[in-house]
Amino acid sequence: MNGALLDPAFTRELEALRRRLRVRARSGTAGDHVASRRGSSAEFLEHRAYTPGDDLRRMDWLAFARTGEPVLKLFRADEDVVVRLVVDASRSLETGDPRKIDLAKRLAAAIGYLALASSERAQVLAAGEGRVQMREPVRGRSALAELLRELDAIAPAGSTDLAGVIDTVVLRSPRPGMLVVVSDFLDPGPFEAALGRASSAGHDLALVQVLAPEELDPPWEGDLALEDAETGELVEVTVDARALEAYRVRLNALLARLRAVARRHGGTYVRLATGEGLLEAVRRFVARAID
Repeated sequence: MNGALLDPAFTRELEALRRRLRVRARSGTAGDHVASRRGSSAEFLEHRAYTPGDDLRRMDWLAFARTGEPVLKLFRADEDVVVRLVVDASRSLETGDPRKIDLAKRLAAAIGYLALASSERAQVLAAGEGRVQMREPVRGRSALAELLRELDAIAPAGSTDLAGVIDTVVLRSPRPGMLVVVSDFLDPGPFEAALGRASSAGHDLALVQVLAPEELDPPWEGDLALEDAETGELVEVTVDARALEAYRVRLNALLARLRAVARRHGGTYVRLATGEGLLEAVRRFVARAID
């Protein structure tokens, strides 16, 4: 296991939270969870091979006794779940101390662990350099190491069109699931409309915002030359009380937009700054909080 993303002590804490993870969208394929659509869980559909981490209550012990092969019983109303982890890998996530990208990857790893330990499927999608890299979904506890390797390999580069990324993910996803977007959400594009389209397509939205402390409470003042983290462009500004107030107004407007999107679509919105406690953020995530 990649200790930089999930250490053993943190994993033990996550284990206590995994049964609280609830996904409101279903992908529509045979799997482990009762869907909200009509159907009877007593209507047997088929068997599926057991993978480590699956719920043993679904084990068909009679079939196991006959064949020696562990299999789960699936039912007509049961459906599989995909938790899609969209990680913003633009250069703006490289800022902060510690870096925002490191916290973003740890958060995605924690949510991925909750999914895999609950027999869900999880998929890593890195959004950077104006495009999205989609890995294949993985399943079960045995796939955790692969998920962590995929997250660890994400390196910030260039800018990203967050709205375009969300639309691409929805277009290329065969069925809806939980769509977790981990980003600083400082992209100037119309991402709210894209999130609305994702929700209309049946995805369960979860927004996780990662910011640096200085982005929440800027410590600067005087004449400064600021570099755009994504474009490298230098902008000369004078930071005074009026400029700081204007910045806070814009930031608070962004936070309000994210809250509104989560409320409008029955989703989740969790915000934290680098250096804050990660476990508490995960608790708010599984509680479906709106920060």
